[in-house]
Amino acid sequence: MFIPNLLSAESGSESIVRARIVVVEDEPDLRDAVAEYLGASGYDVATAESAAAARTLLETQSFHLAILDIAMPGEDGLSFGRWLRSKTPIGIIYATAAGTALDRIVGLELGADDYIVKPYELREVLARVRSVLRRVPQPAEPQAAKPEAASAGRRMSFGSFHADLDGRLVTGANGAVVDMAKSEFDVLEVFLTRANRLLTRAAISEAIGFVEDPESSRAVDIRIMRLRKKIETDPANPKFLRTVRGEGYIFSLPTGEGN
Repeated sequence: MFIPNLLSAESGSESIVRARIVVVEDEPDLRDAVAEYLGASGYDVATAESAAAARTLLETQSFHLAILDIAMPGEDGLSFGRWLRSKTPIGIIYATAAGTALDRIVGLELGADDYIVKPYELREVLARVRSVLRRVPQPAEPQAAKPEAASAGRRMSFGSFHADLDGRLVTGANGAVVDMAKSEFDVLEVFLTRANRLLTRAAISEAIGFVEDPESSRAVDIRIMRLRKKIETDPANPKFLRTVRGEGYIFSLPTGEGN
């Protein structure tokens, strides 16, 4: 059974943290319906009628996931989501009107984790929320200093890059951190842990927890395109993340690398 909570380690034991969601939607009936449904499913839900109201909420609260309507008066959801992603590793689901494929593509290019098309079923919202929450890290919370973990964690290298899979961090040759959205790191982790293996788009979608739908392939392609821009010297002629025409992708890792 799925439990809508996240586990956090504290002093060697596990404590339950209820996943916190903010719903930013200017239609009051829809906003209330989504909040009530997710609340009944076990989540802590806050609501805001605009991006400005959501910014006020974020001054005193942290969230694991935001559901953002794209077409809102004032600051739109895409602009707010871009700002939000620059501040926190929060999961983002965009809500867009039917037929506005461009909004969905732009949202994915900005680092969104998923989207839903209006009018939508509340059960679909719940399914997508569960999918994204499986992948998001917990927001930072003030806490007492803890001793460093004894284990170095899972670390891999490729070319001049170093990836800390547990810390979800990628650094370059000079030690500079590579600015990478959570969705991009999700895809990179799939490839690093399955290096030199052909992966279909369907396999990648399943590995990162995408809800199956006709746009999944396009969403995977967008994430790979963004990832190439950050790890390839020449994204048009990739050294690592290569396309196998008609089949999928393969992450080429020379023998001896990766440890």
